[in-house]
Amino acid sequence: MNVAELLAEVTTGPVTKRAITNHSALNEAYAYGSAFSRGMRIDLNGLTILLISGTASIDDEGNTVHVGDLRGQMRRTFDNITALLASEGATWHDIVRTTCYLRDIERDYKIFNEERTAFYQEQGLDPLPASTGIQAILCRPELLVEIEAIAMFRRESSAE
Repeated sequence: MNVAELLAEVTTGPVTKRAITNHSALNEAYAYGSAFSRGMRIDLNGLTILLISGTASIDDEGNTVHVGDLRGQMRRTFDNITALLASEGATWHDIVRTTCYLRDIERDYKIFNEERTAFYQEQGLDPLPASTGIQAILCRPELLVEIEAIAMFRRESSAE
């Protein structure tokens, strides 16, 4: 299927969207005063797009975990994103793009890149997702990293 055929296919069907959540991994953002969904699932005539909101090292009760430990925060962030993906039948192999926010990119980028590379190798990702790294003030002073992601997939399912 070429791009024109794909666009014609996805633009002729209904567009449905709904919030993504996985309470076993992390709570809803509104539980601590934020007004956003953990992610959105968009279904376009058989093509599914997951827009995973900025996700960080928080637990299922909304508490920051691994304070001061970038490697620990990275692992928990990846675990949280993995849980959100799994709740929608997706994996890291479906991720096409990440945007990575670091509190101090000069200090932390080397460790960040080591952890990301190791995680992607564990997942067996090839090709790697497109990605951008940005220095940013994050929503909590103890957070060192936050990652948002976009996944795309097409699955045949008898449940739908």
